[in-house]
Amino acid sequence: MARMDQLTGFAYAYDGERLSGAIAGPAGRATAVLLHGAGNGSKERLLPFLADFAAQGCRALAFDFSGHGESTGALAELSLRRRYEQAVAVLDAHAPADDPLVLVGFSMSGQTVADLVRHYGRRVAAVGLCAPAVYTPEAWEVPFGTGEGRFSELIRTPDSWRGSPALEAFRSHEGRAVLAVPGHDTVIPPAVTRAVQEALSARGRCTRFELPEADHFLGLWFRDHAEDRRAFVAALLDGRLPARGPAVSGVGDHTGKAS
Repeated sequence: MARMDQLTGFAYAYDGERLSGAIAGPAGRATAVLLHGAGNGSKERLLPFLADFAAQGCRALAFDFSGHGESTGALAELSLRRRYEQAVAVLDAHAPADDPLVLVGFSMSGQTVADLVRHYGRRVAAVGLCAPAVYTPEAWEVPFGTGEGRFSELIRTPDSWRGSPALEAFRSHEGRAVLAVPGHDTVIPPAVTRAVQEALSARGRCTRFELPEADHFLGLWFRDHAEDRRAFVAALLDGRLPARGPAVSGVGDHTGKAS
């Protein structure tokens, strides 16, 4: 079992910012990337995942988007587009070019994972989404601001998410998908979760991973509940990820809390 003290920190310079990250595990089976949510989200709460993936023979990394955690930059200047571009830059720098990818996104990073699925295509072997959000395409380039500007207006418009290109990206995914759903989510409407699940099930094999006692902040839940966290990782990997090859489809459902 990989230990937390085996994590290696890194700093990556991109577009005038210094992005702070951590990495663990060997190359060879797959590279997993853990993407935190908005607000006060950071890589810190996701670090236990890195050890869990490393224990399964995967390279795993997490980083702070600009304006978060130990990265530089102003949160108000971040956007969905910049999140995507930062994730691509970090992945391309730290994931071997022929490694299959396991993309795990929390809340706002549901959209970022979808953008990465569209970019990397069949290289994405598995997708893990934790109380994910998806957004109208009009919001993609708009800076987040301070909570009362154009971005907030766009994402708070009822049903604006229904036109999100993220859903089409998820429909194109042919590999494994695990959707973690908290029992008490006051942030993501149930209709969004249903739409994401339906999209992930179109061509791939999607497992719904129920967490009845959890709330929206699944990064904190998984940090504090190691058994659930390791079960989520096991469901994502499912013993069948290829070693440096194209993504696989038709992976069987995980048993236990997933359904």
